[in-house]
Amino acid sequence: MSSVGFDRVAFVGAGTMGCYNSLLAALSGYQVVLQDLDAEVLELVPFVHEAIGAHLISIGYCSEADLKAAYTRVTVETDLESAVAGVGLVSESVPERLALKRDVFAKLEAVCASNTILTSNTSALLISDVDSALQDGNHFAALHSHFGALLFDIVAGPRCDPDTVERLERYVRSLKAEPLILNKEYPGYVFNALLGSVLSAAKWQVITQGVAFQEVDRAWMSKFSASLGPFALMDLFGLDVVFDSWQEQRDDPVRQQRQPKVLAYLQTYVDEGRLGRKTGAGFYQYPDAAFMQAGFSDICEPRFIEPLLTALFETASKIEAEGVADRADIDRAWRTALGMAQGPFEMQQANNQSNNL
Repeated sequence: MSSVGFDRVAFVGAGTMGCYNSLLAALSGYQVVLQDLDAEVLELVPFVHEAIGAHLISIGYCSEADLKAAYTRVTVETDLESAVAGVGLVSESVPERLALKRDVFAKLEAVCASNTILTSNTSALLISDVDSALQDGNHFAALHSHFGALLFDIVAGPRCDPDTVERLERYVRSLKAEPLILNKEYPGYVFNALLGSVLSAAKWQVITQGVAFQEVDRAWMSKFSASLGPFALMDLFGLDVVFDSWQEQRDDPVRQQRQPKVLAYLQTYVDEGRLGRKTGAGFYQYPDAAFMQAGFSDICEPRFIEPLLTALFETASKIEAEGVADRADIDRAWRTALGMAQGPFEMQQANNQSNNL
């Protein structure tokens, strides 16, 4: 039995995030069950795990031998009740539709042991909107991961007890990942809210000013010595995922004003099946995308990232002002998820010091 009190974890939904989270758990020694109603999706799990594993090796998270051992700890299952038998934690990653998630959790509560921790990996919905589908919300929380990054947001459900949050924090640490416990729920959590504002500003600049998306990526990569710019990142996430996230209605005047044009811009790529790396084409052509070539960001226009940094700093300040997280945690989320040297507040401080010299 692990230090968190369980050694079996079930993952409901075998899409990209379900596969990612299940592989991290298996690599950390947990027995893993990956459940999906679609048997054909489950047949693809080994191939998705292999692709994710290659990335985890590239960042030094694990070795090839570690992966081979992890694969032996993974089983797949179409039946929900069989999948959750004997598990201590369930992580849900079904599509971002509120009615579907509420239905899934009502079913999970009916078949899980009363002390099983139920978590949602939702990125677009608030955990409080799902909570009321449960009779007992004492062990219900958001456990939100970031694909390709070792950062997990933890947000207690409205009725969640402190012990559940503490156990989730220990679970995340057992994955050799960073837990970020938010003081309250917030659309996009911390990192997604920060990055979302940057990606929105990047798209808006291209849409309204006719700037080539490559120029935005060049400027970003040059400024931060980054391997990916905003548009390359969206290719990594999947343009269908980006498109779906923009269809969500949010109480944000800037987003509401931009939404029609952004959706129209992304619609062309989605309709043509150019969804990013997973389809071989998105903003860039793969596997030999232009941004991967030597010298891509050697010549750039720094002015192209000014709107992106403005959006980043404004969003960071709003998150702090609303009491979601403090400055140190906001900076930590940004650094951890992107592997960057500084978070938004640290960038601002460095800029201020530079300007005062």
